[in-house]
Amino acid sequence: MGPSWFRALSDEFEKPYFVKVRYSVLKKFISNELKLHTIYPSIDNIYSWSRLTPLDHVKVVILGQDPYHDVGQAHGLSFSVLPPTKVPPSLKNIYKQIKTDYPSFIPPSTGDLTPLAEAGVLWLNASLTVRAHSAASHSRKGWEEFTGQVLQCIERRKRGVVFLAWGLPAQKTIDRIGVDEKRHLVLRSAHPSPLSAYRGFFGNSHFRLANEWLKEQHGDDGVINWEILSSTKLDP
Repeated sequence: MGPSWFRALSDEFEKPYFVKVRYSVLKKFISNELKLHTIYPSIDNIYSWSRLTPLDHVKVVILGQDPYHDVGQAHGLSFSVLPPTKVPPSLKNIYKQIKTDYPSFIPPSTGDLTPLAEAGVLWLNASLTVRAHSAASHSRKGWEEFTGQVLQCIERRKRGVVFLAWGLPAQKTIDRIGVDEKRHLVLRSAHPSPLSAYRGFFGNSHFRLANEWLKEQHGDDGVINWEILSSTKLDP
């Protein structure tokens, strides 16, 4: 885990309920899963989000549900995949909306969102692991409570951030942690999945609206360069 997040969450780690009940149950569950199954992402990538986006660098939070569950996909960032894995459908739709908001953006052939993570976009899944080829297999095992505390660390910051809540589960998470919408901006819409993108994700203008708010709150240095992923910058 990245040091800024470890420091922020250290008090939580030491609470009796966490150490004796929730963490031990989650730890035993993950340990058993590792013995019996393949899980994703790899152990060294479970907390990659925390290393790529330190707590004090977070400008935008994008919530996912659980990691991709097929070979060569998950690497610790929601919606992101590493080359040579093909860009998944939901991410293709995210690229389409970025292009709508920023017409000069050229969708890249890669699905690696690391540059945006390093720029201050926290790509966080509610569950940090999943069993291979079994979607949502690690949900409700304790990860959601842990990632809820991650979100609480951000919510408590004085510096306002943008929460992008795509789909009902992400919106319920935002409601559950009680984000102060006077201090932070919450943008809600349908999920970018092909099953729901045409029911409110396309046309939501979230990338443009996020930057407009960030610029108003924090100036030019506070915005996200969504075009950092453009193929003219990343592709050979």
